[in-house]
Amino acid sequence: MVVYYQIAGKKVGSHVLSMAVLGSIFAGSWAAMSGGEKPKTAAGPPHQRFFQGGGQFLKEVDGGKSEKH
Repeated sequence: MVVYYQIAGKKVGSHVLSMAVLGSIFAGSWAAMSGGEKPKTAAGPPHQRFFQGGGQFLKEVDGGKSEKH
């Protein structure tokens, strides 16, 4: 059963009003969640070792076994 409402001099069905309300809710929530344009960040510095003696340290811990392979 459809109920008609008089809006701006025209007869509008209740089903049309409900679709318009749902459409505006979904469109508004999509617009709110999409956010704005994300700021572009510059690339960070290149990856570097924490300390320069890292390779020598690993050789000492390994006991020189890796050099034999």
